[in-house]
Amino acid sequence: MTQPFSIAIHGGAGTILRSQMSEELKRAILADLEASVRAGHKILKDSGDALDAVVAAVKVLEDSPNFNAGKGSVLTNKEMVEMDASIMHGRALDAGAVAGVRHIKNPIELARDVMKHSEHVLLIGEGAEEFAFVNGHQFTEQDYFFTERRYEQLLSMKEKGLFALSESKYPDDKKYGTVGAVALDQHGNLAAATSTGGVTNKKYGRVGDSSIIGAGTYAENGNVAVSTTGMGEYFIRKTVAGDVAARMRYLKEEVSTASDAVIQGELKHMGGEGGLIAIDAHGRHHFAMNSSGMYRAVIDVDGKLTVSIYADE
Repeated sequence: MTQPFSIAIHGGAGTILRSQMSEELKRAILADLEASVRAGHKILKDSGDALDAVVAAVKVLEDSPNFNAGKGSVLTNKEMVEMDASIMHGRALDAGAVAGVRHIKNPIELARDVMKHSEHVLLIGEGAEEFAFVNGHQFTEQDYFFTERRYEQLLSMKEKGLFALSESKYPDDKKYGTVGAVALDQHGNLAAATSTGGVTNKKYGRVGDSSIIGAGTYAENGNVAVSTTGMGEYFIRKTVAGDVAARMRYLKEEVSTASDAVIQGELKHMGGEGGLIAIDAHGRHHFAMNSSGMYRAVIDVDGKLTVSIYADE
């Protein structure tokens, strides 16, 4: 009998406004989300590992300019791209992460290599890139990551002295851009991956939750895989991904109950806006958000594809 398998992905949560979403942009985003979840699902369908599935899914989103990760990453105060990513495999609780990398096309692949080919979990900055080049990653010029949209956002925030927009030109200018994937494979393995460009106009080497195991990413076989998206400082303080896993482990809560309790509970009361995606050991998925939208898609245990943007969908 075939074991259940499924995959869910997200492209960030936050204030995503219908009034400013053009049909052209909506079609492009929906197409990217579908391509991402299908890339991961193909690996699962072919009896591949959940880890490879989440990497494949996240790479699609990193390669798109429509999301704040990889190609579409936001710019720092110094007009540079600094990216963070993490990955976790639930079988032995193996994990890898990178933070503040500037010249790696697909940070999620580098996070996977940290997990597989080093004795460490988290590498940062120049050291992470030195490790990358030793392990065959190609140097990517900053020009590859530059987009006019992100430059316009940076100028707007610098003018206002902010690192979160108070007014929107695009439908998701107030979205906390992160991409991620969670999956259950046919062997019972759970995996999670998260990648981001951080926040526009960030300074001083700021790092959010996307590279922090237990905050932005968590996976544990027999329990749950989680990837978060939101205001990183709050998600770190509440160890959101790990909290969902703990509620399911110790309180025996369903994935939907645990996810909503965290996202709609103390995190929201603290002022932490965002969401998460989660899949349990039976392949049941849940999208939790306390924002107006989250770019997301799933192919469930029955093979049904669903792609959504707004919270009321």
